[in-house]
Amino acid sequence: MFGSLANAWKIPELRRKLIFTAAMIVIYRLGAHIPVPGVNTSAIQNFINSGQGDILGFLNLFSGGALTKFAVFALGIMPYITASIILQLLTMAFPSLKELAREGEAGQQKITQYTRFLTVALALAQSVGFTILFRQQGIIQLTPLKFYEIVITLTAGTVLLMWIGELMTQHGIGNGISLLIFASIVSGLIPGLYRFLNPDTTSVFTIVAMLGIGAVVIMGIVLVQQGQRRINIQYAKRQIGRRMTTGGSTYLPLSINMAGVIPVIFASSVLMFPPTVARFFTGSGAAQWFANWLRPSGPAFLIFESIFIIGFTYFYTAVQFDPVERASDLKKYGGFIPGIRPGRPTAVYLDRVLTRLTLPGAIFLAAIAVLPSMLINTLGITFYFGGTSILIVVGVALQTMQQMESQLLMRHYEGFLK
Repeated sequence: MFGSLANAWKIPELRRKLIFTAAMIVIYRLGAHIPVPGVNTSAIQNFINSGQGDILGFLNLFSGGALTKFAVFALGIMPYITASIILQLLTMAFPSLKELAREGEAGQQKITQYTRFLTVALALAQSVGFTILFRQQGIIQLTPLKFYEIVITLTAGTVLLMWIGELMTQHGIGNGISLLIFASIVSGLIPGLYRFLNPDTTSVFTIVAMLGIGAVVIMGIVLVQQGQRRINIQYAKRQIGRRMTTGGSTYLPLSINMAGVIPVIFASSVLMFPPTVARFFTGSGAAQWFANWLRPSGPAFLIFESIFIIGFTYFYTAVQFDPVERASDLKKYGGFIPGIRPGRPTAVYLDRVLTRLTLPGAIFLAAIAVLPSMLINTLGITFYFGGTSILIVVGVALQTMQQMESQLLMRHYEGFLK
């Protein structure tokens, strides 16, 4: 692996991408430590840390600790993810948006523009809500000018973070949005491990058991993420102009978990939104009951998280892989699946295989996201680094390594993954 890293650094284009990605992450982490003007960060930190299992602590995990500092990037990238989910659902529901998505690059640019506008609206609403919440707790003394400054700063921070994520996707390595969430979670890993490995607060048996469970979970994630069902494809001989192409055989790889960690991120983002809004209504007993009922790591949250992960896995897999389109492409280029007629029968076969293949992958994602959190609640671990965090960290790391491997293989270097 270290030899592959050295080879990757020797490639100028890949070296530039790595440096650019690292620079953007440094900027992100810097913005996560710069507080908005006129805020008592110690009081905010004490308020968030005082609520065990509260939704604000969960949001703080995905913002890399920026929420406890009420920093410029306190909202994190979650408004953008929520906006993306809403637009994808609307695209499936409204024919006009579906037609726009099929118009190629121009249509995707238009949908991306709608997503950005919705991100600004969600960030503006959340920044207003957090500001009012902290004022009601007596943490912030607001004047109209200070209220305006805080709201504009938080909204601008989310917009800047959205732009950084898009730049990382275009000019860096891996998916920029996923890497930002990865950096947020990893930033809290070292202090969390330091508290967890303290023998004064955690027993030796608990430490050994959790480390063993963590190793098994990581190995399981890697195996499922790399698992494939390979469907044999046969190509017939064809005459193109004066040339006769020779037939051949290859395979169509269908991953067990084609959606990656996106369903986990989507499910967490959707489930965090209602209790977050409920926390803004501190004077309402019903809103506070709802926020406590749907608190992260609570039974209701874990149940709904499992359901949402399974549903989003099927949804995102359908977005990524269209059996009808793939069957049409195979027929166009003279390819067929042995024993299956080209055209519609091939599309039906691919859809059936993909549906059956996605089910164990979706159940595995839901189990990994929920079971470690249940163990953490049972054993009383002092920091939150549950199944959702592990899935995101390992999944994003694997996807980034695969992209680096493809860059190396194009230049005849041995890749990271054997």
